[in-house]
Amino acid sequence: MLEVKNLTKIFGLKTAVDNVSFTVKPGEIFALIGPNGSGKTTIVKTATGLLKPTSGEITINGHNTVKEPVKAKGALGYIPDEPAVWPALTGLEFLHFSGALFGLSEPARQAALPELLGIFGFSGIEHEYFEDYSRGNKQKFAILAALLHKPRLLLIDEPIVGLDPQSAEIAQERFSRFARAGGAVLLVTHTLPVAEAIADRIGILKDGRLAAAGTLSELAKRAGLEAGSGLGEIYKALA
Repeated sequence: MLEVKNLTKIFGLKTAVDNVSFTVKPGEIFALIGPNGSGKTTIVKTATGLLKPTSGEITINGHNTVKEPVKAKGALGYIPDEPAVWPALTGLEFLHFSGALFGLSEPARQAALPELLGIFGFSGIEHEYFEDYSRGNKQKFAILAALLHKPRLLLIDEPIVGLDPQSAEIAQERFSRFARAGGAVLLVTHTLPVAEAIADRIGILKDGRLAAAGTLSELAKRAGLEAGSGLGEIYKALA
């Protein structure tokens, strides 16, 4: 569903991403972890088409993000680290706007919204304006907007920042359900327990390079640690 092949991204004299390759298959959650400045968000923004690769390529659902940007973007849902919202829109207007961008008709949006709003138990807040929302509620609507058009791939950059514990648990469960239904998820996070809990495979970035990638047991072996070692130990050894 997602293939990152020899991706390099250079800003001026800084190489933010250095020859990184990995894939994310349908039904899989792949987590990228690493220190600040290791290239995680740059990879996600390049996959969305917000940035262009310096070299290498990214394909989504078989479509090259540079050569076929509309087809590639049509298959993905993007949850940024900072919710991209308009203060003068209500939550409901934002969802309708987001769905329309992906070609969903108004009847299709109306049919999908009740179940979608029920994910976080909204009961009226969707009629209020974004300028009055907390950081956490903005994040919830960003998650719902990414799911509305039933994408094949979710690109998620720090999904639980600002969420209360119950909402964070709901979000994690929803991402897992998305993958179980055949979707693919690329998850970028600093929250190691989240990656450990829901990711099938984990990639560790260091200085723009992919230092290691695999299941927890594979990474533990790579780090020279015992089977069953936690991600925190593995991360310290490899990053």
